[in-house]
Amino acid sequence: RRGLWPNGWSGGGYGVGERIKLRYTRAMVAAALNGNLCDAPCGKDPVFGLAVPMSCPDVPAELLAPRSTWKSPADYDAKARHLAGLFTENFKKFEGASEQVVASGPKILVGAK
Repeated sequence: RRGLWPNGWSGGGYGVGERIKLRYTRAMVAAALNGNLCDAPCGKDPVFGLAVPMSCPDVPAELLAPRSTWKSPADYDAKARHLAGLFTENFKKFEGASEQVVASGPKILVGAK
């Protein structure tokens, strides 16, 4: 599961990338808690559908676009598909959820390459 921005890792999977500097993590959390991201322009993550701010005070813009920090965008895409598959597989526990909830999940199916 390691390797994607939300867990504090950037630039590649574990052993390749590096932890996001604590000062940037703190700046992101502070901006979220202070409401500084409410009006920030956002892009949409193509796999998870999350709104991702395109800027955040005191944080380099490239950290907000994790795919761009990886030496191999194909490796990032593979890791994202793998993580989406894990989410999809885990979600099977919640069979019977509303269509709206199901539609909010990752857009890549388990086993997709």
